[in-house]
Amino acid sequence: HGYAHDVGRDVGDIPGVHYEILWGERVVRSVANLTREDGREFLALAPLVPVRTEVESFPLEEANEALDRLRSGRLRGAAVLVMEGS
Repeated sequence: HGYAHDVGRDVGDIPGVHYEILWGERVVRSVANLTREDGREFLALAPLVPVRTEVESFPLEEANEALDRLRSGRLRGAAVLVMEGS
């Protein structure tokens, strides 16, 4: 699926999303707003919660392969596209 997440926003309008780049299976999701104090409290707790992330990086040129693997269920965790020089 194509996802756009807007996370950690505390003020202002949500910026425009180019839906055509999210493919046909699109989801636009927003996380509830929080205050700066809420953020501080959360970040104080974050190191106490064991979180294990799984990320597989792909060169930008292999974006279609990453998408194929995602759609077929052969990708575990998140795919990250890496641009040359980054």
